[in-house]
Amino acid sequence: MALGKRLKAIRAGIDASRSYALPEAIKLVKSNARAKFDETVEIAMNLGIDPRHADQMVRGLVGLPNGTGKTVRIGVFARGAKAEEAVAAGADVVGAEDLAEKVQGGEINFDRCIATPDMMGLVGRLGKILGPRGLMPNPRLGTVTMDVKGAIAAAKAGQVEFRAEKAGIVHAGIGKASFPEEKLIENARAFVDAIQKAKPTGAKGTYMKKVSLSSSMGAAVRVDLTTLAG
Repeated sequence: MALGKRLKAIRAGIDASRSYALPEAIKLVKSNARAKFDETVEIAMNLGIDPRHADQMVRGLVGLPNGTGKTVRIGVFARGAKAEEAVAAGADVVGAEDLAEKVQGGEINFDRCIATPDMMGLVGRLGKILGPRGLMPNPRLGTVTMDVKGAIAAAKAGQVEFRAEKAGIVHAGIGKASFPEEKLIENARAFVDAIQKAKPTGAKGTYMKKVSLSSSMGAAVRVDLTTLAG
């Protein structure tokens, strides 16, 4: 399928054979974000791993210093005082069996799912629904916790979850095209640093192979790996 005129024009201004310094890559991505909405700036990282092996999986959470610019809807499985705490902390959906019934019926009105430990017997039965969507609460990610208030605050402040896909690619939104360049640079470096720290024990050879940035509707810009450190 032929590329649209707008995308062709954008790609014409990007040298596909070149790796750009991070500040220059951010500038290019911002200038090419010309959609009628505030596009998300996305980072994609090709890692030298095979996530099919447990000792090469890359997964975790990172708090971006300047947030993501996205409103995150929070669903919480909790009862009693913890349910009340979740509501007070700003959770969008809170419940137990009633919430589980909604999820089973296809009504999933949240982007991040948090659960208290005592609710995992119930939540575990929803694994086939929540798992493929990346919504299954996990104690290692801080989403199975008694600190419901803290987990909700972290999620709403710009915490991003990352997980390597089958081909060893990790990607995430690191802000909006309307963000100042400096804030996008800070967010990008915070995300890259988190990926570096999450390097699995089974990773051999070159860990970080390729990094590129793009906006929702824009073309990818390859980033010079030596410019990613703060």
